[in-house]
Amino acid sequence: MLASVLHLYKNAFTGLNPSVWLLSLVQLINRSGTMVVPFMTMYMTQSQGVSITQAGFVLTCFGVGSILGALAGGKLTDKFGYYPVMLGTLTFGGFSFFVLGLLHDYTWICVMTFVLAMINEAFRPAGMTAIGAFSNAETRTRSSSLVRLSVNLGWAIGASIGGLIASFNYQYLFWVDGWTNLFAAFIVLFFLKNRPIVKELPKTQTTLFVSAYKDKAYMIFIFLSLLFAICFFQVFTTLPLYLKRELLLSERQIGLTMALNGLLIALFEMVIITKISKKTNELNYIILGTLIVGFSYILFNLFPINPFLIAVIASIIITIGEILSMPFMMSFWLNRSNESNRGQYAALYTVSYSAAHILGPSFGGLIADHYGFHILWWVIFIMSIFTALGYYYLKQNESRIDLKSLV
Repeated sequence: MLASVLHLYKNAFTGLNPSVWLLSLVQLINRSGTMVVPFMTMYMTQSQGVSITQAGFVLTCFGVGSILGALAGGKLTDKFGYYPVMLGTLTFGGFSFFVLGLLHDYTWICVMTFVLAMINEAFRPAGMTAIGAFSNAETRTRSSSLVRLSVNLGWAIGASIGGLIASFNYQYLFWVDGWTNLFAAFIVLFFLKNRPIVKELPKTQTTLFVSAYKDKAYMIFIFLSLLFAICFFQVFTTLPLYLKRELLLSERQIGLTMALNGLLIALFEMVIITKISKKTNELNYIILGTLIVGFSYILFNLFPINPFLIAVIASIIITIGEILSMPFMMSFWLNRSNESNRGQYAALYTVSYSAAHILGPSFGGLIADHYGFHILWWVIFIMSIFTALGYYYLKQNESRIDLKSLV
């Protein structure tokens, strides 16, 4: 039994291009330095002495810059390739953190936050495009999952170290964030540059579209992914508030439930993906994962048991939904794109998540403030069902939509 389990883990992590591992290392280093954004509100209110509203506007500048940066990054990636965009954004992003940390004028902080977000988010389409370059149809989902694993671990490391650094001096966050960007750029420059690109195996799905913007099926997919992300991201915004205010959990208990998500992904995602990735259409897993994510929120309304226990159960279930959906979302758009337009596809996918980061907290907070968390969880559940039905419609009509788009 133990031997078969170990063999399963070995299969999950073998057979991937070495460049995928290097790309994952770059993402791990880069995301480990993601310390400024989670603590930006506290930095602005406590160190810069601005109001909560003004601090919120700084994050709005970051959100808008992220969307524009993702679109620009996609265009630049298709024009110049993923390598120079990755190297340039990591380098200039590092120096941008240094500059932002030196500013004290509120207007200039807003402007520099916008610029920094544009530069940093332009990296993501290039990084996603690199996954496609370093994988083929057979290894694409596992490669995406490995990069996701490194991003999740990086976020966990960054948040925990960032809290420690912030307790001493918020100013140090900008320096650490900047240096991790530059270190990641160093890895790209000296280790990733000359790695061979994997030749494509014959695809079951033919790339039909020159531009992602003319791919109607993909645009439907992006809209549905936006709805999915709005539902999913409540776990990082309104859910912690609910656990604190309504279930009266301590910060330590809330931290443990959120850390459980990253731990489960690190332990099981690659193995699960290896086991199931070839068994059915990607959209089937996305549909199932979306429904599971919605169901995890409704647990709080249906089972008023021990608060910490229900929080742990909900965290486990939402993680299962995440594992079944997000890696296959990545492989869905990667398989619809090619080397000449992959940046556009990556940019639109990135934008859907950036927009959800902006809309999700406001959407959830508005409902929770006016109608209560009980209603919010029902709304998220219904939205998840609607989104899953949208994915089902896309699965049933994908070929027909593609043909109509070409007419």
